[in-house]
Amino acid sequence: MLSFVDETRITVSSGCGGPGSVSFRREKYVPNGGPDGGDGGRGGDVVFQIRSNLKTLVHLHRKHEIKASTGGGGKGARRHGADGEPAFVLVPPGTILKDAETGEAIRDFSVEEDGTDWTFLKGGRGGQGNWHFRTARQQAPRFAQPGMPGETRELILELNLIADVGLVGFPNAGKSSLLKAMTNANPKIAPYPFTTKIPNLGVFRIMDRDIVIADIPGLIEGASHGAGLGFQFLKHIARTKCLAFLLDLSEDDPLGAYRTLCSELAAYAPELAEKKHLLIGTKTDLEGTDERLAELKSALPDEEITGMSSYNGDGMEELRKAFIRLTEK
Repeated sequence: MLSFVDETRITVSSGCGGPGSVSFRREKYVPNGGPDGGDGGRGGDVVFQIRSNLKTLVHLHRKHEIKASTGGGGKGARRHGADGEPAFVLVPPGTILKDAETGEAIRDFSVEEDGTDWTFLKGGRGGQGNWHFRTARQQAPRFAQPGMPGETRELILELNLIADVGLVGFPNAGKSSLLKAMTNANPKIAPYPFTTKIPNLGVFRIMDRDIVIADIPGLIEGASHGAGLGFQFLKHIARTKCLAFLLDLSEDDPLGAYRTLCSELAAYAPELAEKKHLLIGTKTDLEGTDERLAELKSALPDEEITGMSSYNGDGMEELRKAFIRLTEK
């Protein structure tokens, strides 16, 4: 299972520059060797790198401080200190970088390509060695510059896109069961409302493609006004490319449930109701569900509707193909 983390706070620091060297030539037959201290190396940068194989920020959730290394000190014979190693911060596409203090957006990685590097903080400049400070009056300077300090920033990383398909439905509509049956995820499943309190992600591969599915906390009537998990639920839905409405066919009015779901989405943000979607009638292994599925298809002839059962696997292969068609749109 891919643990879901859509927001995390980290502190990043570039490396300090290395100190310059205080050194003098000591060579046979050179009585007045003079200063030859080299410069310190530059500190390492902080570099953000886009990785399309990452789907969440979970790898950064417990790593609160990321530091680049300090530059090496200068050496005699005017040798330059080694530059510090950069610190790479790997993030998935769709990550938004914000200043933790002001909340101001610094960078939006929504449109960046896989492997793109962006240098956020430069490392400190290395200090100059005593060779630079020789003059006619001061021919043997016994001092050098220290390295310049690096920079430190506290950031909030927010993931703007979590999945190809978001599962939408009332509590106990079968979202977690579907995710478990189709993907490598292992979400908590129980017969009470709000079993899922944070989104779970799962991936299934078909026809050489990976499709990421998000099991999102159950919606209830009034969510657009904050009821239940309300705004938290709707925020996650806004971050998916497509929607799959799960309708419990063991209930008396799946059509009414669908209309309520659409109403709540439209009340929160009209564009959510315009997302590409399909309808999934669940629990087809139970008595009476075939008739309700037929009624649903008759009432909504322009919608793509499929039935399935996570319990006995009925309709799963057709559903996988439906997900392919949906995401290809």
